[in-house]
Amino acid sequence: MTATTSPTIRPEIEAWLADFQLRLCQQLEAADGGPAAFLTDAWQREGGGGGRSKVLENGRILEKGGVGFSTVWGSMSEAAARQLHMPDPHFYATGVSVVLHPRSPRVPIIHMNVRYFEAGNGEAWFGGGIDLTPIYVDETQARAFHAQLKAVCDRHNPAYYPKFTRWADDYFYLPHRQETRGVGGIFYDRLTVGKDGTAEELFAFMRDVAELFGPFYTGLMATNHALPYTEREEAWQSIRRARYAEFNLAFDRGTRFGLETGGRTESILMSLPPRTGWAYNPAPPAPGTPEATTLSWLRKGVDWLADA
Repeated sequence: MTATTSPTIRPEIEAWLADFQLRLCQQLEAADGGPAAFLTDAWQREGGGGGRSKVLENGRILEKGGVGFSTVWGSMSEAAARQLHMPDPHFYATGVSVVLHPRSPRVPIIHMNVRYFEAGNGEAWFGGGIDLTPIYVDETQARAFHAQLKAVCDRHNPAYYPKFTRWADDYFYLPHRQETRGVGGIFYDRLTVGKDGTAEELFAFMRDVAELFGPFYTGLMATNHALPYTEREEAWQSIRRARYAEFNLAFDRGTRFGLETGGRTESILMSLPPRTGWAYNPAPPAPGTPEATTLSWLRKGVDWLADA
């Protein structure tokens, strides 16, 4: 299929993503500091391509972590092509996806995805983002997270951060709960080669977004994992993990795309938390509690870069 990128950019992107997956897993294992290691599950896709899922379970800090790399191609279903507004169902896609579920409710859940896509009609684009889902919102850490995201965005385009953080608010939203999944971050899709920049420029932005992840999150792991918690905090963690699962199963476009294009089920669903529960109609937290304070932050439009 014809692509609008240079003849060399696709293998360069693929090679960088494959290497990034390995480097990130090494960073996370070192930060976890326990005996657990990422296990590697290499797989092939019947329709074309394959990937490498790396999963860590029962770590000292990370109860479950998944870092997936894939490169797939072929022809998607008519329904999936319509969902992506593609007149031609042929595609090529490569990317890395990360979800980490820490053991302690004091350490936030985090997600990142960076990806590159070529459509059968020759269009090519980049997408991705990072979002943070604290069980208990720490305002200082949320602001620091957004400040680092803005700094990365500003190096490439000052319009990126305000646009992409609003996009994250709208995307990572549970309409049936009327709450955001967490404190947001950035989300972007279809940064199109030729329209939004050269392939090299957009690839450089993707690399900078990805490289932010490891240093920021391993810092959070080191700072937060030893903070004390009780059964009350663990119960709240179970509720928040359930909200996370609700979003991934009901609303996440990446999950739907993977399942509808014949992706590997275990790799697609490795983002789900290891333990959670759905109590029937749990009572809302009492006013003034840390849980109520966290809920008050889970809304669209918070200006995390405003003065406190």
